[in-house]
Amino acid sequence: MKHWLCALGLALLLPSALAQEADYLSFATEDEANSTEIFSRASPAVVFVTNKALRRDLFSLNVHEIPRGSGTGFVWDPSGLIVTNFHVIAGAHRLTVTLQDRSEYDAEVIGVAPEKDLAVLRIQNPPAGLTTLPLGDSSELSVGRKVLAIGNPFGLDTTLTTGVVSALGREIRAPGNRTIRGVIQTDAAINPGNSGGPLLNSMGQLVGVNTAIYSPSGASAGIGFAIPVNTVREVVPQLISYGRIQRPSLGLELASDRWIRRYRIEGLPVVRVFPGLPADRAGIRGAYRNARGEILLGDIITAVDGEAVRSNDDYLSLIEQHEPGDTVTITLRRGDERREVSVRLSDSE
Repeated sequence: MKHWLCALGLALLLPSALAQEADYLSFATEDEANSTEIFSRASPAVVFVTNKALRRDLFSLNVHEIPRGSGTGFVWDPSGLIVTNFHVIAGAHRLTVTLQDRSEYDAEVIGVAPEKDLAVLRIQNPPAGLTTLPLGDSSELSVGRKVLAIGNPFGLDTTLTTGVVSALGREIRAPGNRTIRGVIQTDAAINPGNSGGPLLNSMGQLVGVNTAIYSPSGASAGIGFAIPVNTVREVVPQLISYGRIQRPSLGLELASDRWIRRYRIEGLPVVRVFPGLPADRAGIRGAYRNARGEILLGDIITAVDGEAVRSNDDYLSLIEQHEPGDTVTITLRRGDERREVSVRLSDSE
């Protein structure tokens, strides 16, 4: 009995003794230490982007500058280039970027890719020594791997959330109704204001740009999406150099998806073919007027390289897989006739 009481007393005293010996400030689990280190290194590269618009007062008719929205971005290059989402800066009259030290700078738009929901800004008169993020490889991700998101949800700056990759290869809709493919799904909390912020792996490397959440309420419900960094690597240099994505071209204009749905047409009617460009050289025909002045359909594109196309998004996604100079096979319907033509793509329109 005495031995049992002594053991019980020792067991009660042991946690207290250990608590006195342990120093919480110097103690951390391996995962805690990893998260803390990554946040410490990466957070100086994360910025707060404010979108300001003009609004006319209904009574005085004076024009005022008002906040339109806010989001997150991160430093891409020490020269002051900032990457964020397109929807964060859309419709802005003026943009400001706030760094971690709360210094605020005006920014100008260098390039936008609404179809990928990406944009590049440049800070005017940037300070020296801006921190950038090392780039990872999103193809190396797998479900279950740890990821960290840093952003400014609900205007609360420099907030860290952690989670795992919960799925890969998702598809989401970008502004302009284009499809972004190969998207990363994560359960790291992503809320309004996190858009445009970095998604990092456990080495602190950029693996994605947080862009959207799936939630009926508009708040994080355990499913967030990020554009993979391998897409960002391809798009951002083009935005810096050209202001937009450079895609190969056939040199034609297609009917809008709304018009196609309205008249229940299968395929994509060619509205116009530009003289001297690949589609014209391949003999593709656009819409035309007959002798009575009626507008008649020309060729209708039904497939690219054997892949059926039902919308402009389908068509562009297939064309964007190629480079200028590549040859693609276009399947056409001209009246009741089906034909295939080989077209060598030219530089972007």
